[in-house]
Amino acid sequence: MAEGQVQSLHYSIGLLGIASGSLLLAVYSYSFTSPAPLIPSTALGILLFVISALLAYAGVQKSLRSAPLFKSLCLIISVLWCSYGVIHILAGQGVLNGIDDFRNAVVPGLATFTLGLLIIGVVGILQRELILAMVASCISLACAHEIAMLYNTAFGSSAVACNYMIVCFIGGYFAMGRGLYFLSKEKITLPGTDLAKSKTNEQVQANGANTNDLAVIGLILNMLSASVFGCRLLGVTSNLFVGQVPWLWAAGIYQIGVCIFSYRALDTLAATFFGFTSVLKFAGGYSLLYRIWQQDEPVFPVPFLVVFAILFAVLALFITIKSLVDGLYLLFYVAYCIALACRPHGFFEGGPQGVDVAIFVASALMALIYQYNMKASAKIPTGEGTVQALLSRSSHLKLREGKDLHAPYLGYSKYADAEVLGFACSVLASFAITMTVDPRAPLATIVIPWVVVAGGILKLLCGSVAFARGKTLESSAFILYGVMWIIWGLARYGGLYGTSRGFQVAVGIIALMLVNCFIVFCTLFLSISWFIYSLTFLLILIGFLLDAVNAIPAGYDIAVTIIFGLASFYCFLSALFNSTFEGSHFPVGRPIVKLSGVGGGSTKCLHLPARKASSVKQIAEIMKNGGACGIPTDTVYVLVAACNRPDAVEKAYKSKRQAQDRPMSLWISSLKQLEPKKHLFNPMLWEFMAAAWPSPISLVVPRGKWVDFLGMKDSAKYVGTSQSIAIRIPDCSVTTHLIDLVGPIAVTSANPTGEADTTHHNQVYAKLGDKVLQILEQVQRKHMQGHTNGSIAMAGRKKQQHLSHAISNGIHAASPEESTLTSFTNSAFSADEEGAKL
Repeated sequence: MAEGQVQSLHYSIGLLGIASGSLLLAVYSYSFTSPAPLIPSTALGILLFVISALLAYAGVQKSLRSAPLFKSLCLIISVLWCSYGVIHILAGQGVLNGIDDFRNAVVPGLATFTLGLLIIGVVGILQRELILAMVASCISLACAHEIAMLYNTAFGSSAVACNYMIVCFIGGYFAMGRGLYFLSKEKITLPGTDLAKSKTNEQVQANGANTNDLAVIGLILNMLSASVFGCRLLGVTSNLFVGQVPWLWAAGIYQIGVCIFSYRALDTLAATFFGFTSVLKFAGGYSLLYRIWQQDEPVFPVPFLVVFAILFAVLALFITIKSLVDGLYLLFYVAYCIALACRPHGFFEGGPQGVDVAIFVASALMALIYQYNMKASAKIPTGEGTVQALLSRSSHLKLREGKDLHAPYLGYSKYADAEVLGFACSVLASFAITMTVDPRAPLATIVIPWVVVAGGILKLLCGSVAFARGKTLESSAFILYGVMWIIWGLARYGGLYGTSRGFQVAVGIIALMLVNCFIVFCTLFLSISWFIYSLTFLLILIGFLLDAVNAIPAGYDIAVTIIFGLASFYCFLSALFNSTFEGSHFPVGRPIVKLSGVGGGSTKCLHLPARKASSVKQIAEIMKNGGACGIPTDTVYVLVAACNRPDAVEKAYKSKRQAQDRPMSLWISSLKQLEPKKHLFNPMLWEFMAAAWPSPISLVVPRGKWVDFLGMKDSAKYVGTSQSIAIRIPDCSVTTHLIDLVGPIAVTSANPTGEADTTHHNQVYAKLGDKVLQILEQVQRKHMQGHTNGSIAMAGRKKQQHLSHAISNGIHAASPEESTLTSFTNSAFSADEEGAKL
């Protein structure tokens, strides 16, 4: 119910925001031809910019998982009004001179959104989302009518205003429907305003939780950038100038957002592609901005564009594995980069602009296919799975599959790995600076976008994702290199550095070199490839230092950047291959230096998949031989030892350096394991245990002679207290099967005392090092909470039937509140602490 209310709120914010913006544009359109418009251009631009931010907020909310069409509509209109608002601000401030400049500025974007919103409208009709279809169609018509009005003033602005007024009426209808819905306590629902449709939720579940809903937005943004340059080739606009920069840079900014959410959808290849295309959009906008201070057209670095084409081609091969249509679509960008490399003035020449027209058409078709296939039962074929079927017959290449394909290093993150894009950005930045630049006119060569955006901004994004996935060292390297590329790119190629050389610049570079030296040292314990990657970047920093003191040898800077680019390219291929295929086709190498513990114990502690019975059997054999192992349970990971191996119990206890008031607990798989000593238990206590288990509830029972039966001998002092012992039967088939093979086990949480519980096998190893001989590999999920609480409630009801008798017989059971807490922490250990207080 709460989630439905949140979804309703975000849905309402989106539609009412669209209605508000439409009202502003309707008022402005009615007075467009008058000498004094009712709303000044600057004020209209600021208001549209604010509303676009509100729509972007509504479009990216997680509560709208069941509304992909609505998300697409909100984000497309957000991009439209954000760019359109900035253009109106430029017009209001006198940057655009007259109606001709305004027409050349707005027409490429309006043409894109006319078609993009029409696609949304058509899909909305096919999927019976009538309100969304009407909103999209009306705004699409408004954009088309505005284009006609700008080319023929006789057409008038009334048609534009009427379309926006229809959107306002639809927003008012929706607001009235939602108001009646809440005022009548969900009894009155106007058609089209009911958001609690079970049908929609079923469709989302069928499509999977990790569908990349924002891919459509990325494709329409590709249409937008292609339209700016394609319209110039087709003669729709008369020139390329600063008035079109808002379309390109807004597309680049939103495309970075699409890249981030693609990582959230665990779609690494799509995120990498959208990261690449965002670089092209920023470069295009920068090229048009350059015309402000120079009449000549800028020059593009040829080596960079050739390398960019190679990266697009490699990415296209891997995306083809997912979908043939997607792979063919990427070939347009391979051709685009080649066309840019063949023409010295890049975006301003006919060859690249012709490819832009092709990209516009291809992106429109792809957006239609993607948007329709999101919720349609009969999907348009895209060749998905065709290449996978062919690869399944190969004995050399085996695809990585399974739910743990994107499992984070330490189990924290919900994002896919961003190392592919991180290494690719290093390749782009390194080859971009191989272009010789005149220090007296550094802006004449387009270098800043490639270095600052690709090497800097996207590198910072990759570092943030790596940090979220628990890769602290990798994230530190990416963030440091991103900062360095931004500083050096702006200073050296932005005209801030000039021809001057000074000690201050050298000091700053030396400081960064010292930090990178520490990273190089740390990579000795990571892998050979990372060591070479960080070491070659150190060579680039040395080149920057020599340049700062005006002592760089001829050709040194070109040589080290090429070496770093090649090292980065190998790491790019390695990350791409190893994340797609099983095995090490491009090995990263072992750590150069190994230490005992976390860094060097990888050969001592194996990770075995818990879903395999052979893994459980192997763990059991290790425990029978006196080993302590980490295993998953119905709550979190725990460290276990067989009770009949006193040495193992003592080892498990001391491995955590436990406090004396936090003893271990006892787990069994069934009461049959205590059957020989049943006569030592109170009959009421025995009956209560049979009713309460299996469950996350731990019962703190009095200590007695039955403990000697377990075979712990002197190690029994580590389990429970002198008066009581916490005992339970876990509600986890893997754990109970292991106990069946080993016998009763002594259990403690798989983390040092006082630290957070572990939910991933790598967390266990990171916190306990080589003190664990074996770990069962199974990621714990937060969604277990609902199931666990259900078990608690059931067992709690049974417990209440016997509570007074149980307490009178010397048993302490966790209360419902205490049991709820154990759904997030290991219930056995919580109960142990309670038992210690008895």
